[in-house]
Amino acid sequence: VQLQASGGGLVQAGGSLRLSCAASGLTFGSVVMGWFRQVPGKEREFVAVISTSGGRTYYAASVKGRFTISRDNAKNTGYLQMNSLKVEDTAVYYCAVDQRGYSIALPRGASDYDYWGQGTQVTVSS
Repeated sequence: VQLQASGGGLVQAGGSLRLSCAASGLTFGSVVMGWFRQVPGKEREFVAVISTSGGRTYYAASVKGRFTISRDNAKNTGYLQMNSLKVEDTAVYYCAVDQRGYSIALPRGASDYDYWGQGTQVTVSS
């Protein structure tokens, strides 16, 4: 299983970025996908999660209304559209998948996820 995250970069506050997560080696439409972020010295923080079909999503309070998670199962790719970026959004962003698939409560803990991408740096300047 491989997850390749991309799309990070340097952007000014108020700007937008779209992250992508390309998956291979698994049946992408059968896994829940999440995005996390981490800054040095802190634990990995949940950002957003999307169900296998894309019909259900859940966001951290800090990004709700600004970020949108989505997926294209035909392309084996997930996305995180980030708008109205703030300096405090600066972090390394990771995508991850949970192979359990369907669950009533979408997973929000890092330990719930089985595979992780390598991370992509997002830097928001003031």
